Amino acid sequence: MNDSPSGQRFWINTVTLDHVEAAIEGGFTQAEHGAGNRLRQPRPGDEMIFYSPRTSLRGGKPVRQFTAWATITGEKPYQAYVSDDFRPWRLAASFHECARVDAKPLVGQLSFVPDPTNWGLPFRRGLFSVPPRDFATILARMTAVLSRGGSPLPS
Repeated sequence: MNDSPSGQRFWINTVTLDHVEAAIEGGFTQAEHGAGNRLRQPRPGDEMIFYSPRTSLRGGKPVRQFTAWATITGEKPYQAYVSDDFRPWRLAASFHECARVDAKPLVGQLSFVPDPTNWGLPFRRGLFSVPPRDFATILARMTAVLSRGGSPLPS
């Protein structure tokens, strides 16, 4: 079970870095390239950490970092207009200051990564819930780095 005793849930959202930066600026999250199905699962008060495999979707450079942390604030997804042929579903979120951290050093401590040799596979699910302990492990690293003078994610 990935709920806390209060019913709060914890999420990982796999999103390219350029889209994470846009989400921070706009105060939202997206999933599944703008599809709305999985965005109906998070609830207000749930926490989400973003994992960025690359800088951009097509041809981007490898990042492989946890890159942002947000609290879900929206009640339900809404559809945004980006262009005539792209109207992604989004969910309101409030982002918190944190540092980007490499994912690979943490994979041995995360229960949702069953095989550390193929540690990137779980992230291919896009948006998925994780146990509170796994979320706390990642967040502790993101906030500890920041407190030691690491670079925060631009906000």
